[in-house]
Amino acid sequence: MDVEGMIAALDSGEMRVAEKVDGDWRVNEEAKAAILEYFRVRKVEPIEVGPFEYLDKIPLKRDHAERGVRVVPPATARYGSFLSPGVILMPSYVNIGAWVGPNTMVDTWATVGSCAQIGADVHLAGGVGIGGVLEPVNARPVIVEDGAFIGSRSIVTEGCIVGESAILGAGVVITASIPIIDVTGPEPVEHRGLVPPRAVVVPGVRQREFPAGSYGLPTPLIVGWRDESHDRMSLNDVLREFEIGT
Repeated sequence: MDVEGMIAALDSGEMRVAEKVDGDWRVNEEAKAAILEYFRVRKVEPIEVGPFEYLDKIPLKRDHAERGVRVVPPATARYGSFLSPGVILMPSYVNIGAWVGPNTMVDTWATVGSCAQIGADVHLAGGVGIGGVLEPVNARPVIVEDGAFIGSRSIVTEGCIVGESAILGAGVVITASIPIIDVTGPEPVEHRGLVPPRAVVVPGVRQREFPAGSYGLPTPLIVGWRDESHDRMSLNDVLREFEIGT
């Protein structure tokens, strides 16, 4: 399949940049290489959308009604991304190579970076930043699994995974280098690059000693675990359940 054919397959959902196989996420390096080549061969050209004019290499997605997707102006999804039936894009941005699962809400000013994989029934709240991972081609993209709730202004980058039905409170930052500390047991347990399924995570601080003194570094904290009763509750209600105010 040539580059144009592969980008068309990504756009229609016939191909994905990454898929879960036997419990592990596997990267389609050929698909990522095709995206990089597509950027190289495309020419910058004007794109007119009603009163708006853009100048870019990548066209915008079309035929949202046929796909069963709601797109609120001025939300933007680039060609080569895939939006499943039932997706709602509030004024937001979805980049090429991204895959967004059924009935997921991408809320106002949230961004879904290149190649990110967002599961079904996910809520990306206002201002959430899901990072893009294009290079190297073997690098895992950011992945948010089914049923997760990502709170306002949270950031997930560098190929990190948010497990199924996990909750990130407002302002949580997840990167490959920042430890995620489970404080629900008698001893802290560290995770890196992975928010475990059904974890409830809030911003925290860990003290570190420096030559100039003791300072707190931002550290996400797992303060509880979501059970079936929490699935019917709002984010605020879940956090109150764990005595964490919002």
